[in-house]
Amino acid sequence: MADRGQGDGRDGREGGRGAARPPHPAESAPRAVAARVLARVWGSDAFASAALDAELRRAPALDPRDIGLATELVYGVLRAQAALEARIAEFAAKSRWTADPLVRAHVLMGAYSLCFLDRVPSFAAVSEAVDGAQAAGGPRVGAFANAVLRRLAAAVESGGRPTLASAVVASAPGWLRGALRRSLGRAAAEAFLSAGPVPPPTGLCLAPGEDRGAWLEALRAAAPTGSFEAGHVSPAAIVARGAGDLRRLPGFGVAWIGQEEGAQALAFALGARPGEAVLDACSGRGNKSWLLSRAVLPSGAVDAADLYPAKLSQLRAALGAPPVSAEGAGAEAGDAQAGARDGLGRAAASVRETYAVDWTVGAGDVPEGYDRVLVDAPCSGVGTLRRRPEIALRREADDLPRLADLQVAIARRAATRARDGGRLVFAVCSVLREECEAVAARLAAPADDGLGVRLEPAPFDAELARELAGGGDAFRLLPHVHGTDGYFAAMFVVRR
Repeated sequence: MADRGQGDGRDGREGGRGAARPPHPAESAPRAVAARVLARVWGSDAFASAALDAELRRAPALDPRDIGLATELVYGVLRAQAALEARIAEFAAKSRWTADPLVRAHVLMGAYSLCFLDRVPSFAAVSEAVDGAQAAGGPRVGAFANAVLRRLAAAVESGGRPTLASAVVASAPGWLRGALRRSLGRAAAEAFLSAGPVPPPTGLCLAPGEDRGAWLEALRAAAPTGSFEAGHVSPAAIVARGAGDLRRLPGFGVAWIGQEEGAQALAFALGARPGEAVLDACSGRGNKSWLLSRAVLPSGAVDAADLYPAKLSQLRAALGAPPVSAEGAGAEAGDAQAGARDGLGRAAASVRETYAVDWTVGAGDVPEGYDRVLVDAPCSGVGTLRRRPEIALRREADDLPRLADLQVAIARRAATRARDGGRLVFAVCSVLREECEAVAARLAAPADDGLGVRLEPAPFDAELARELAGGGDAFRLLPHVHGTDGYFAAMFVVRR
C-alpha cells in the first residue's frame, strides 16, 4: 500500500499540556474544526482523515449536520484546492493570504461554500469566512477576505456555479492527470478523480463464517442513526455511513474489523485455503493478516512481516479478545471492545509469527516454504485519493520510478519464501500503469538477480478474484466502477 506511514501518531494525536482542554464553543463550530484540520494538513503533513477524527473528538457537542459540514469542507477544499485558489486569484492581486494556514483555510472554505454549497446562503458563507480569517490574521486580513469573497459571490451569482467534478479534475496536478489518462483513458481518468461519495463510506470486514445479514441487523439496532449496507465486491463487507466511532459498536475487533472493501478483496484474491501456510509480507498492523488467518483455519498458519517493528507490535498487542456473536452482540460488546485494543481481536492469535524485515536488503529470519505470499507493496496511494485527497498535494511524477523499483525488489525477495509452485499476489493501492501493469511485467520477466525464483503470471484461483479479473491474471478496482478505493492485483506462480 501507500508508503505514507499509515496511522503514525502525529496525525491523530493531540499534543501539549493543553491537549485535554475542552474547546470553547466558537472553536468547536464546524468551520473552526475544518479550518484546524486543513491547517494541520498543510502545515504539518497530517492526514486529513486522522486529523479530522482528532478534532471531532475534541468537539463532542457537534450534531450530525455540523459534523457533515466540517467533513465536506475538509475534503471538498482539498480536492478542489487549485481551482478555488485560481478563482480567488482573479480578484486578489497578491497571494500572501496563503502563507497563514488558518487564514488560507477560512478563505478557501468561503470560496468552496460560494461555488458548491447551494444550501448555504452567500451572505452567510462570506460572513463566516471573514470572521474566521479575521480571528486568525487580524482586521486587515478580514477586510481582504470580505472584499475578495464578495467579488467571488457576485461572479458566481452572475455566471452560475461551476461543477465540483470539473473543479476536482482541474485541481489534480498535471502529471497525475496525464498518468491517469495513460492508465485508464481520458473519460475514466476524469471519472476516477471526481468519484464520490465524499467522504467515502467506512468498510467493515466480517470474519469468515460470520452471518452478514445477522450483523446488519445488529449494527442497525446498535446505531439507528447510521446506515449499514452489504458491500458489492467483498462477500464479507458491510458499508457504513454516519455510524460514528466503530470501536463503540458490537463485535468490533472480534467478529469484524474496520477495513475498506477493496482492501478486503485483495486478501480474498490470495485464495488462502484451510491448512495452508501463508505469508503476509507487508502486513502493516495486520488487517489482511486478520482475514487470512481466519481463512486458513483450523490447521493452517499465517505469518506477518513488515518493515516497521512498531506496526508488528500493534498487531501482537491485539491478541486475546473473546468471541462474540451477532445474537449476543449487545450484551457482550463491552467485553469484546476491551479485548480488541487495535481492532484485530482474537483472530490475530492465528498469526503464528511476526518478522521485522527490510525486503530490499534480504529476507531476514523469514522461513521458506509458504503456500501463498501476499505482497501489498508500498506505493503512491493514488487509488485512495477520494479518501486521502492530500496525496495529490504530496506526490510528484518522479516518485513513480522510485516506487516501482521498490515494489519489484520487495516482491521478488518475498517470492523466495514461497515453495516451488506456491502462489504470490502482488497488490498496490494505485491505479497507475507505472505501478500496476508495468511492475507486473517486470516481475514476470527473467531476472539476473541471483534469487533463484521465477514468477509466472497465472489466473487467480479464488472465485472473487476470477470474477474481477475475467478469468485473467490481474484486475483493477476503481471507485467509479466498483464503489471501492482504487487497487491493482496480479497473481503469479513461483517457480524455483
